[in-house]
Amino acid sequence: MTYVHGYTDRETRRLLEQSLILEELLHSGTRYNEGSRVLEAGCGVGAQTLIIARRNPGIELISMDISLASVSKAESMVHQAGYRNVTFLQGDIYKSGFGHASFDHIFVCFLLEHLSDPLGALLIMKSLLRKGGTITVIEGDHGTGVWSPETEASRLAWDGLIRSQLYLGHDPFIGRRLFPLLDSAGFRNIDVTPRPVYSDRSNPELLDGVVNRIITPMVLSAGERVMGQQLLTRESWEKGLKDISSVASTGEGSFFYTWFKGCGIRL
Repeated sequence: MTYVHGYTDRETRRLLEQSLILEELLHSGTRYNEGSRVLEAGCGVGAQTLIIARRNPGIELISMDISLASVSKAESMVHQAGYRNVTFLQGDIYKSGFGHASFDHIFVCFLLEHLSDPLGALLIMKSLLRKGGTITVIEGDHGTGVWSPETEASRLAWDGLIRSQLYLGHDPFIGRRLFPLLDSAGFRNIDVTPRPVYSDRSNPELLDGVVNRIITPMVLSAGERVMGQQLLTRESWEKGLKDISSVASTGEGSFFYTWFKGCGIRL
């Protein structure tokens, strides 16, 4: 799997900072009963793993990712934090090797947008759930990103991220598709809720966190791919990044983005 954001140390920091800033927004409403066996599919560097382990100390958590380097980072960080209820595995969700109906719950965050066949992955994950088991899926939708002041350069840089992801055959708008995807995979009692974040100068800490610790680094991470695909000149790209970052420091600055959280049951 090609990851549009790459595997740099800066990307690792972005993922960790993003998880803490958005913890309540994304994890509220998710609790697992003690003794539950939970699969975290696509754990990456463990940013969400830390939160799941802390908020659900009585579960058995299996966290898996296709990148061995990411799994190694996640395992080291989570174990250093003192959590012993997590087992890490390197593996591909399309051929995980897990037995049929071997989990009570599955948690998926920021994975489907990077897959060429998200429905196929959901069908496999459904087969891994016991009857009555649940899936929780969290994804963003880059089409919801709006900010002020918006310049032509900032919009071009944002669109460069979107186009580079589409070029890979992935879906930067997948948040809006969670209901039909879960429904097509055969999950029932589906509930999809928007999880929007809006920030402005009335809360400068949140605005800076959203703009300069989530959004700008996310766009930055796709830079080499955007340059390689000749979607923008380096000059235009760097001007756009500067303009996005400046949203956090201007009096009229504001940023809005929506993540979506979908839950379903295997009946």
